[in-house]
Amino acid sequence: MMAFACLMRQVSGSSVSHMTRFSASARFLTLATQVEDFQVTNEPVLEYLKGSAERKTLETALNKYKNDCQDIPIVVGNEEIRKGDVKYQVMPFDHSKKIAKYYWANADVVQKAINTSIEARKDWEAQPISEKIKVFMKAADLVSGKYRMELNAATMLGQGKTIVQAEIDAAAELADFYRFNAYFAKELMKYQPLSPTPSVSVNTFRHRGIEGFVASISPFNFTAIGGNLASAPTIMGNVVIWKPSDTALLANYITFKLMREAGFPPGVINFVPADGPVFGNTICSSPHLAGVNFTGSVATFQHLWKQIAENLESYHNFPRLVGECGGKNYHFVHPSAHVQSVVNGTIRSAFEFGGQKCSACSRMFVPESLWDQIREGLLETRKQLKLDSPLEYDTFLSAVIDEKAFNRIKGYIDYAKMSSNLEVIGGGNCDNSKGYYIEPAIIVAKDPKDRIMQEEIFGPVLTVYVYSDKQLEEALTLASDTAPFGLTGAIFASDEKFIAQATEFLKMSAGNFYINDKSTGSVVGQQPFGGGRVSGTNDKAGGPHCLLRWTSPQVIKETFKPLSDWFYPYMKN
Repeated sequence: MMAFACLMRQVSGSSVSHMTRFSASARFLTLATQVEDFQVTNEPVLEYLKGSAERKTLETALNKYKNDCQDIPIVVGNEEIRKGDVKYQVMPFDHSKKIAKYYWANADVVQKAINTSIEARKDWEAQPISEKIKVFMKAADLVSGKYRMELNAATMLGQGKTIVQAEIDAAAELADFYRFNAYFAKELMKYQPLSPTPSVSVNTFRHRGIEGFVASISPFNFTAIGGNLASAPTIMGNVVIWKPSDTALLANYITFKLMREAGFPPGVINFVPADGPVFGNTICSSPHLAGVNFTGSVATFQHLWKQIAENLESYHNFPRLVGECGGKNYHFVHPSAHVQSVVNGTIRSAFEFGGQKCSACSRMFVPESLWDQIREGLLETRKQLKLDSPLEYDTFLSAVIDEKAFNRIKGYIDYAKMSSNLEVIGGGNCDNSKGYYIEPAIIVAKDPKDRIMQEEIFGPVLTVYVYSDKQLEEALTLASDTAPFGLTGAIFASDEKFIAQATEFLKMSAGNFYINDKSTGSVVGQQPFGGGRVSGTNDKAGGPHCLLRWTSPQVIKETFKPLSDWFYPYMKN
């Protein structure tokens, strides 16, 4: 009733004297979707140079969080819940230090979040898009200003990111997601269908939220992804139950708090840490499940898809499934490539943030004619990379996220050391005595179809296959088809003919494709992100298309001329 009253106040408060042959439905929709035009730009990335104001402010935030363990509740509606299994988030580079205490929601609490979100949906869905946009733009301003250093500090401490990696992620990209999603939502409102004879009838189009709730499941590696997965569906009128990653709790909770401060009403986004199976089983058994917004492993997404399929008859709607599941990303080097650019781009792509990016370069194809130069460049540069605490300003990469990741990555390196098909030519030492430290490893593969060239490792491991210059097309086929993923890929060449041919040949191998640039570093609004094959549903976060997945459009036809006959003219004799 409140939602209806909100919209009626807008209609009754507006003059209709200027409307000539304008339908009631069109007038109603104009009021509901009218948005002042605006433009957005990407958030500038601060440099944090020695003596800068931003470095001093960041150090204050780091001191605030590194010496205290924050108590983080489950939040459902306006209620803070501190019960259930108690867990702790630790610093991955010093796992003796706890930075957050949190609680796993049980099935009853997850169900309570479902009920709360369904209640909150009624008023939120009815809010005009202009009001939702204001909330998103306020959230972006809070990221850029008040919460910038807290987000960066929490991301550095909790996820082991260096200053620049935290700034790019938790500040710039998160602010970009809020601003660009607001902009894309505004642009979507511009479309209206044809009305060829408006004196007879008018057609109008509106975006509705999907009935039910959206479950957003976010990963540890990008604070911005957590904020985007939780918020993006809401701008189209949906409500969300957000399951953050256990190893990103602190940064995600700060994100949640700033969204509430920005004006997200209670219950529109519920903050629900939980054990994966408990959360998944509860949401998938609810008839109100409207969608899943997911970033994580292939296995988890496939499991959720199967669960939803098994319950398909019980849902009010067919749930929308949006997923991004990682990659086995490649750099393909042509004999005409610029060697230094190849080396520097590959080092950054493979080893920044310990290779814990969905887009990180994991496999590399190098022609024999350039291998000696590239090998020397990779090994020499690798020696200069400092592996240490992210609180040291000259650190290039720090520890991997947790013990599970450490053991998995170490397992691949140990496998390479024992295999006759593989040679570890640089790095690969592992030490988890204080933090989960793994040296950047460079491996050469004799067999281009070895499992290390096909399976996602998600760590600082680069595997190189050296191909014969005479077998260029065969090498391209290996890059395209060996691994089951299709997220990112890059080619390096100065030969324009090859660039054109390879871009077409590799068309289906990557959702984000780079020419003479590294496979990482997509920017919201510039390179919307996502891939196909088992890398996900390729709905392009950071672009306009993703929002279309979170709306259930309605077309309205209003006719002004009464229908006077039931029969058609041709039926007369």
